[in-house]
Amino acid sequence: MKNRSIKVSLYLNYFVFAILLNSVGILIQKSINTYHVDEIRASSLEAFKDLSIAVVSFVVGSFLPRLGFKRGMLIALALVFFGCLGMYLGNSFTSVRILFACVGISFAVIKVSVYSMIGLITSNDREHKSVLSSIESFFMVGIATGFVIFPLFYSTVDPNAWLRIYLLLAILVAISFTILLFADFNIKYEVPGVSIKKDFVEMIKLMKRPLVFLFAVAAFMYVMTEQGIMSWLPTFNEKVLHLPEKMSVSMAVILMLSIALGRYISSMLVKKVLWITILAVCLLGAAAMVIFILPQTQHLQAGTINSLKDVPVIAFVFPLIGFFLAPIYPLINSFVLSATEKMFHSPMASLLTFFSAIGGTLGSRLVGYLFKHIGGGSAFYFSLIPMAVLMICLFFFNRLQKRTPDKIATGTLSVNEITA
Repeated sequence: MKNRSIKVSLYLNYFVFAILLNSVGILIQKSINTYHVDEIRASSLEAFKDLSIAVVSFVVGSFLPRLGFKRGMLIALALVFFGCLGMYLGNSFTSVRILFACVGISFAVIKVSVYSMIGLITSNDREHKSVLSSIESFFMVGIATGFVIFPLFYSTVDPNAWLRIYLLLAILVAISFTILLFADFNIKYEVPGVSIKKDFVEMIKLMKRPLVFLFAVAAFMYVMTEQGIMSWLPTFNEKVLHLPEKMSVSMAVILMLSIALGRYISSMLVKKVLWITILAVCLLGAAAMVIFILPQTQHLQAGTINSLKDVPVIAFVFPLIGFFLAPIYPLINSFVLSATEKMFHSPMASLLTFFSAIGGTLGSRLVGYLFKHIGGGSAFYFSLIPMAVLMICLFFFNRLQKRTPDKIATGTLSVNEITA
């Protein structure tokens, strides 16, 4: 299979970082219960993760092609390896913050590398959307794996037993490092400028393209929705649905699996169905879940929960919103990357990652604020606002694709042509 070793390496790196990056929801809950910080302070973990991603991704795309994608990912894996060891030895809220800063810095490099290289190893638009959706699906499998293995390390006898998960994660990072080190990365690619300074200038120029502005709004809104729900679902399960701490984490895996399934199905469906149609249906489905499912929490009474049969039905049903949210992010990313010259895929991937990270930070912070001031039962209703904005963005994406496909790729599209 062409580029097989490269694809295996990309999938594995994404899997490892999926576990680390999206354990923020578990660590928010742990910080509240173990390190005794309030909801607003705990929500700062999202900022340590996402602002690190935002800052580094904004800078790294302009010189990563010169550094080399393989070398950049090896450096990222080495940094997060030491971050895991620091978390195990530190055992404090400060250690958690440092860990997520390391993970954020490293993931920025990994994501920009992965998004850039997909364009180099695929030959057409439909293949690009399919591969990107499948990699993002595998990313969700990694997240689900994390939500399964974390509770396995919980102990009622030893309150620090859960920290041993970071020794296991350090081993996984070391394995990923080794496989990447020996992977064959003999592919050729262009760089956008003649120096790092000019590369950065070229990346800034991309922000003038109306398509990039439209994507920035869409990515910001989507990640605000997804991360807000994903990061706070364990706490929602515990505080609102009254599940035990360990079970509240385990039940959150339904969200991750539903997103993984949604992205896997969309990676096949997009070959036959117009991607805009898929996303419109998914947004309507996600909104319906919020409108009709969340009200069921209003009169929920706390009860004794000893097994899955005692768990309220809503704990099984609401996380299925992930199935509808799943295709949105990878398909929009693929559309924007496919509409950009391949030599600009690295800087464009940086911008995609930057806007996504900012949206994730604000989404989690906003939900944390709402959890504290209006209660967890009502906090997730805010997701209807970014969903509505996303639907408007899809309208403009569709107009762009139908009326000006040639101008999208060259960056000559005007604002008037978007709104006309």
